[in-house]
Amino acid sequence: MRVRKAMSLDQRWQVLEQLLEQRLAVIADHAWRDRDAVGHLAALQSVSEQLLAEHERLRGVVPARLNHYLTQASFSKALEWIRSDGAAG
Repeated sequence: MRVRKAMSLDQRWQVLEQLLEQRLAVIADHAWRDRDAVGHLAALQSVSEQLLAEHERLRGVVPARLNHYLTQASFSKALEWIRSDGAAG
């Protein structure tokens, strides 16, 4: 039973984790930004909007610490939280 609960928690944060990874990857891609600033900014805006929508969708179940990270745009910390024991407990 404990395993099923952990799996469902992982699934709950899966989309959020993917969006956080995607946003951080876009930010880190300086070559893309230098080559195509408009396209880079559009991609950043798109993933940011998706991230906000996912945060809103999960609003009722997001633990306080994770909510704090997301609200304060501490996306690296949010990703760490999801990947750590924070997401399991």
